[in-house]
Amino acid sequence: MPQLKINLLEGSVSFTCPPETVQAIQEAIASLMQDLRASTVNSSSPGKRPKSKPPLDYCHTGEVFLELFCNPNIYPSPFAAKVLVTLRDDRIRLSSEAELTRLIEDLNQYCEQLEA
Repeated sequence: MPQLKINLLEGSVSFTCPPETVQAIQEAIASLMQDLRASTVNSSSPGKRPKSKPPLDYCHTGEVFLELFCNPNIYPSPFAAKVLVTLRDDRIRLSSEAELTRLIEDLNQYCEQLEA
């Protein structure tokens, strides 16, 4: 099984991750992207207060615990959004931020590894 490498704001982390998990993350991020795009469009309408969107709060428990969290209500666009990444097992815990667009690229690279 290939390693999923997530590039963080400073550094990166790699771990074994099943393809089904990556697909589920991609689906959750696609929903988040729709919310971020809708917020961008609504913010250009004067006098309208945008509706609150639900955050991305994805958890995967396997060989390691992975949690991804992003609140779309605080970012003006998908390009400014950051995702809190928490990765832990019984010996170590890592929490850091990753750019949303870079996380999408990392997931796509993982899928390309599977196809090769």
